[in-house]
Amino acid sequence: QVQLVESGGGSVQAEGSLRLSCETSGYAYSDYCMGWFRQAPGKEREGVATISGGGYTKYADSVKGRFTISQDKAKNTLFLGMTSLKPEDTAMYYCALARWMPKCPFDMSFPYWGLGTQVIVSS
Repeated sequence: QVQLVESGGGSVQAEGSLRLSCETSGYAYSDYCMGWFRQAPGKEREGVATISGGGYTKYADSVKGRFTISQDKAKNTLFLGMTSLKPEDTAMYYCALARWMPKCPFDMSFPYWGLGTQVIVSS
């Protein structure tokens, strides 16, 4: 059974930083796409950043230069480092996992999702 558990969310002031973690277990893909997605109240879920098992990364334009996706394969953990946070980054952040896809797109059909961790950025 595949499980993804996010942590690290919280409340910060604008220009602050947070580091989200996603512990994963139960999958046996030889290669994969993992990603961070977010959903703000009243808005659709959107892709933030994805990474492949080989280390290819993709970022949404709105977070480029501020967020960094990374992984610790030994610990089966995905990270999202967030700096220079803005109020518009306020959302529930989810991690997701899928078999490898070319360029690991922001695809809402990822089959496995965590329950999310809340990020609130105040001005």
